[in-house]
Amino acid sequence: MKLIFGLVLMTMLIAPQSSAQTRGGEEQQLVKLENEWSAAVVKGDGPSLQGFYADEYLATDSDGMVRNKAQDIANFTSGASKLASYKLDDLKVHIYGNVAVVTGSNTVTGSVGVTSEDVTGNYRFTDVFVRRGGRWQCVASQASRITTSAKAAS
Repeated sequence: MKLIFGLVLMTMLIAPQSSAQTRGGEEQQLVKLENEWSAAVVKGDGPSLQGFYADEYLATDSDGMVRNKAQDIANFTSGASKLASYKLDDLKVHIYGNVAVVTGSNTVTGSVGVTSEDVTGNYRFTDVFVRRGGRWQCVASQASRITTSAKAAS
Protein backbone atom coordinates (compact mmCIF):
# COMPACT_ATOMS: atom_id res chain seq x y z
CA MET A 1 0.00 0.00 0.00
CA LYS A 2 2.85 2.36 0.87
CA LEU A 3 4.44 1.58 -2.49
CA ILE A 4 1.25 2.50 -4.38
CA PHE A 5 0.86 5.71 -2.37
CA GLY A 6 4.51 6.60 -3.08
CA LEU A 7 4.08 6.01 -6.83
CA VAL A 8 0.91 8.10 -6.94
CA LEU A 9 2.61 10.93 -5.05
CA MET A 10 5.67 10.85 -7.33
CA THR A 11 3.44 10.91 -10.42
CA MET A 12 1.57 13.93 -9.08
CA LEU A 13 4.82 15.78 -8.39
CA ILE A 14 6.46 14.92 -11.73
CA ALA A 15 3.44 15.51 -14.01
CA PRO A 16 3.24 19.31 -13.52
CA GLN A 17 6.96 19.67 -14.23
CA SER A 18 6.67 17.55 -17.36
CA SER A 19 3.71 19.65 -18.51
CA ALA A 20 5.61 22.88 -17.79
CA GLN A 21 8.65 21.59 -19.69
CA THR A 22 6.46 20.67 -22.66
CA ARG A 23 4.81 24.09 -22.56
CA GLY A 24 8.22 25.79 -22.40
CA GLY A 25 9.27 23.81 -25.48
CA GLU A 26 6.10 24.85 -27.30
CA GLU A 27 6.66 28.50 -26.34
CA GLN A 28 10.20 28.32 -27.73
CA GLN A 29 8.85 26.64 -30.87
CA LEU A 30 6.37 29.50 -31.39
CA VAL A 31 9.06 32.15 -30.85
CA LYS A 32 11.24 30.35 -33.40
CA LEU A 33 8.27 30.18 -35.78
CA GLU A 34 7.65 33.93 -35.44
CA ASN A 35 11.31 34.64 -36.27
CA GLU A 36 11.30 32.27 -39.27
CA TRP A 37 8.06 33.86 -40.49
CA SER A 38 9.61 37.35 -40.27
CA ALA A 39 12.64 36.18 -42.25
CA ALA A 40 10.37 34.61 -44.91
CA VAL A 41 8.44 37.89 -45.24
CA VAL A 42 11.67 39.86 -45.81
CA LYS A 43 12.89 37.29 -48.38
CA GLY A 44 9.49 36.99 -50.08
CA ASP A 45 9.78 33.21 -49.59
CA GLY A 46 6.39 31.96 -50.85
CA PRO A 47 6.82 28.24 -50.05
CA SER A 48 7.78 29.00 -46.45
CA LEU A 49 4.92 31.48 -46.08
CA GLN A 50 2.46 28.81 -47.31
CA GLY A 51 3.37 26.67 -44.30
CA PHE A 52 3.03 29.45 -41.72
CA TYR A 53 -0.56 30.37 -42.63
CA ALA A 54 -3.66 28.25 -42.05
CA ASP A 55 -6.08 28.19 -45.00
CA GLU A 56 -8.54 30.44 -43.14
CA TYR A 57 -5.84 32.98 -42.18
CA LEU A 58 -6.88 36.64 -41.97
CA ALA A 59 -4.58 39.60 -41.34
CA THR A 60 -5.79 43.01 -40.20
CA ASP A 61 -3.26 45.78 -40.68
CA SER A 62 -2.90 49.06 -38.83
CA ASP A 63 -5.22 50.78 -41.32
CA GLY A 64 -7.97 48.22 -40.75
CA MET A 65 -7.45 46.52 -44.12
CA VAL A 66 -8.06 42.76 -44.10
CA ARG A 67 -6.17 40.24 -46.24
CA ASN A 68 -6.59 36.48 -46.55
CA LYS A 69 -3.81 33.90 -46.93
CA ALA A 70 -3.45 34.17 -50.71
CA GLN A 71 -3.51 37.98 -50.64
CA ASP A 72 -0.95 38.21 -47.84
CA ILE A 73 1.44 35.79 -49.50
CA ALA A 74 1.07 37.53 -52.88
CA ASN A 75 1.75 40.85 -51.17
CA PHE A 76 5.22 39.64 -50.14
CA THR A 77 6.11 37.40 -53.09
CA SER A 78 5.06 39.70 -55.95
CA GLY A 79 7.57 42.38 -55.09
CA ALA A 80 4.79 44.87 -54.31
CA SER A 81 5.97 44.92 -50.69
CA LYS A 82 9.65 45.28 -49.98
CA LEU A 83 10.68 44.99 -46.36
CA ALA A 84 14.39 45.43 -45.70
CA SER A 85 14.10 44.43 -42.05
CA TYR A 86 11.56 43.01 -39.65
CA LYS A 87 12.87 42.82 -36.08
CA LEU A 88 10.77 41.20 -33.37
CA ASP A 89 10.90 42.17 -29.71
CA ASP A 90 9.03 41.63 -26.42
CA LEU A 91 7.45 38.33 -27.52
CA LYS A 92 4.99 36.77 -25.10
CA VAL A 93 3.43 33.37 -25.73
CA HIS A 94 0.25 32.08 -24.11
CA ILE A 95 -0.86 28.53 -24.88
CA TYR A 96 -4.43 27.31 -24.37
CA GLY A 97 -4.44 23.66 -25.43
CA ASN A 98 -4.25 23.64 -29.23
CA VAL A 99 -4.48 27.43 -29.48
CA ALA A 100 -1.67 29.90 -28.84
CA VAL A 101 -1.61 33.69 -28.75
CA VAL A 102 1.68 35.45 -29.43
CA THR A 103 2.00 39.17 -28.76
CA GLY A 104 4.97 41.42 -29.24
CA SER A 105 6.40 44.37 -31.04
CA ASN A 106 8.27 44.66 -34.29
CA THR A 107 10.32 47.28 -36.00
CA VAL A 108 9.88 47.31 -39.75
CA THR A 109 11.83 49.06 -42.48
CA GLY A 110 10.39 49.13 -45.98
CA SER A 111 7.37 49.77 -48.13
CA VAL A 112 4.18 47.92 -49.07
CA GLY A 113 1.74 47.76 -51.94
CA VAL A 114 1.77 49.03 -55.48
CA THR A 115 1.98 52.59 -54.16
CA SER A 116 5.15 51.67 -52.22
CA GLU A 117 3.76 53.24 -49.04
CA ASP A 118 6.54 53.63 -46.48
CA VAL A 119 5.65 51.50 -43.46
CA THR A 120 8.90 52.01 -41.59
CA GLY A 121 8.15 52.16 -37.88
CA ASN A 122 7.29 50.32 -34.70
CA TYR A 123 4.24 48.10 -34.33
CA ARG A 124 2.49 45.96 -31.71
CA PHE A 125 0.96 42.73 -32.94
CA THR A 126 -1.16 39.78 -31.91
CA ASP A 127 -0.93 36.46 -33.76
CA VAL A 128 -3.29 33.55 -33.08
CA PHE A 129 -2.04 30.04 -33.86
CA VAL A 130 -3.79 26.67 -33.96
CA ARG A 131 -1.91 23.38 -33.63
CA ARG A 132 -2.98 20.91 -36.31
CA GLY A 133 -1.25 17.70 -37.27
CA GLY A 134 1.51 18.41 -34.75
CA ARG A 135 2.43 21.84 -36.12
CA TRP A 136 1.41 25.42 -35.43
CA GLN A 137 -0.25 27.56 -38.12
CA CYS A 138 -1.37 31.17 -37.84
CA VAL A 139 -5.11 31.75 -38.27
CA ALA A 140 -5.22 35.49 -37.51
CA SER A 141 -2.87 38.46 -37.18
CA GLN A 142 -3.46 42.03 -36.17
CA ALA A 143 -0.92 44.86 -36.11
CA SER A 144 -1.12 48.45 -34.88
CA ARG A 145 1.43 51.19 -35.35
CA ILE A 146 2.94 52.46 -32.10
CA THR A 147 2.29 56.18 -31.98
CA THR A 148 4.38 58.80 -30.24
CA SER A 149 1.79 59.10 -27.46
CA ALA A 150 1.81 55.32 -26.93
CA LYS A 151 5.61 55.34 -26.62
CA ALA A 152 5.43 58.11 -24.02
CA ALA A 153 2.86 56.16 -21.97
CA SER A 154 5.02 53.01 -21.86
